[in-house]
Amino acid sequence: MFEQDLLKNIESKMQKLSKGQKKLASFILENYEKAAFMTAAKLGKQAGVSESTVVRFANEMGYDGYPKLQSDLETLIKTKLTAVQRMEVSAEQMSKSDKDVLTNILEKDAERIKTTLASLDKNVFKDCVKKIVEAKKVYIIGVRSANALSSFLAFYLNLMIDNVVYVNSSSATAEVFEQTLRIEEGDVLIGISFPRYSRRTIKAMEYAYNKKATTIAITDSIYSPLIQFATNSLIARSDMVSFIDSLVAPLSVINALLVAISIAKKDETIRTLESLENIWSEYQVYNYKPQENYF
Repeated sequence: MFEQDLLKNIESKMQKLSKGQKKLASFILENYEKAAFMTAAKLGKQAGVSESTVVRFANEMGYDGYPKLQSDLETLIKTKLTAVQRMEVSAEQMSKSDKDVLTNILEKDAERIKTTLASLDKNVFKDCVKKIVEAKKVYIIGVRSANALSSFLAFYLNLMIDNVVYVNSSSATAEVFEQTLRIEEGDVLIGISFPRYSRRTIKAMEYAYNKKATTIAITDSIYSPLIQFATNSLIARSDMVSFIDSLVAPLSVINALLVAISIAKKDETIRTLESLENIWSEYQVYNYKPQENYF
């Protein structure tokens, strides 16, 4: 179920619900930004119904359990809440936690990586590596906070292959099309976006997809708007931390992608790095000599 349809689905089924479920439905419609972070027991208590009513309600909405409903609620608020609202929700969560901020955030990031690893399709990952290695050109785009990920990917990928096109994320939509104008079958476009999803990235994915290029989406959910224009997708868990997006899991996936590509192109990568070491040494790019003994 698409998250944006969730509230409409609840409204459409309201008349068929039991008295307790109607009460719960009304609470969710009015407080979905808070309900998304509640356990079934807590949600039931806040709505004035039993925990079992919450579970039955989730089933009535077409889910095989409350966690699936909660997941869609979380994605709903990630795409709808403003930065100010996100800040308010996360501040409330932090104030109720018995852990300090550092412990809270690092533990949650570690959990996001574990969740991503458990759900990521390794065959799809291998296919992405193969298509990137065999591509005529690889285009990379990521806008706003995802720009950090796209520039990181482009920087290291450029050391392994000589056909990388980094699409300038500060450009207007029209200029994005100009940078991807010649994309065609045999090329790959990697689009990176997380809630709230970038329209420029979605449009770039659509354009490349229509040009019959391979399109790889690095995003947070199978319901992401990038998915409809993706020939391959790598799903990495991303959540909001205050008004800040947690991109730890996506970065780990990108790290794995880069390492896998470097292994697939081992000989070329070694030759490139050897040349670069000579250049770095000659022009004193770094503040040390590569062969210097520190011990």
